[in-house]
Amino acid sequence: MHTLSDFFVPTIDISPYVLGDATAAGDGAARRSVAADVDYACSTVGFMQILGHGIPEDTVAGLASAMDSFFGLDLAKKRTYICPPEVNRGYTAPKSESLSLSLGVESASGMNDYFEAFNVGTGEPNTWPDSTEFQRAVDEYFAEAARVARTLTTVFADALGVSPNTFSDITGRSLDTLRMNNYALEPGMHVQDAELTGMSEHTDYGLVTVLWADRVPGLQVLGTDRRWHDVQPADGAMLVNLGDLTARLTNDRWMSTLHRVRPPITDGTIQRRRSAAFFHDGNLDAVIAPLPSCIEPGDVARYEPVTVAGHIHAKLAGSREGTANPAATREAERVRNAVGGPAVI
Repeated sequence: MHTLSDFFVPTIDISPYVLGDATAAGDGAARRSVAADVDYACSTVGFMQILGHGIPEDTVAGLASAMDSFFGLDLAKKRTYICPPEVNRGYTAPKSESLSLSLGVESASGMNDYFEAFNVGTGEPNTWPDSTEFQRAVDEYFAEAARVARTLTTVFADALGVSPNTFSDITGRSLDTLRMNNYALEPGMHVQDAELTGMSEHTDYGLVTVLWADRVPGLQVLGTDRRWHDVQPADGAMLVNLGDLTARLTNDRWMSTLHRVRPPITDGTIQRRRSAAFFHDGNLDAVIAPLPSCIEPGDVARYEPVTVAGHIHAKLAGSREGTANPAATREAERVRNAVGGPAVI
């Protein structure tokens, strides 16, 4: 039995929603059990690990291989795929972002997140490398991750006891982004442990994130004890966390949890770590406000209505354009109150 003071990322098998027929005998009970487990995870941690997601191992292996092929290119070649900061597509070079600014938390050294990334998605034109195999592998994984994200919103509706249309009505034309991340130093480059932030403190922006990651240390999640806790995916599991928009919808019944990446450093060299985050953010023109059923008696709506586009723009203006987001005061305060404080080097 886990208490609220413990830090624990639940592992949940969602296969009753992926493989089952809702009309079959027993499936209703199995789904209710999954929904209850998801409600607990979203209410207490904001993170979970999911099994039974149905993403084929070959698809994950193909994505990993595609990432290796791109991130193995010379930096000069990779830089040819950089897009303007306001376009959240293409290549991101190391130390060109600071995700803590998406919360309004300043970094003493400016854009200091030491990861590189490649983004593709919907809603904006993609910039693809000169490799049909890369695009094929990424498209295949993207479709699977999108399926899982939409399955999760079905689980969410059941867990919250709201209409199945609650999420589908705001995600039919969803802005979805797959961000492939690589944490590694250039050959011959060395750093001190205190000099490097892989990815600074942030919450995710949208509805739900589906994350594939190497089983390499680095991901840290802020618990209710105000301490950072290491999280590694179980074998074959996807990590799932909620974004700000779901916290808004649920009036903070569910949590958009702060997290960061501190890749391990041995003898001045990063232990290489890869991840791929699929962000399911919702329709750009959808208006997000607390659901009436999530406003408890005696409580009030804690958030003003906001469009998906408006919220995402404010967050990206911080992380990619260096303009601290003034609208995330609640999350920024959580970072500042964390034991050890924010990473500001």
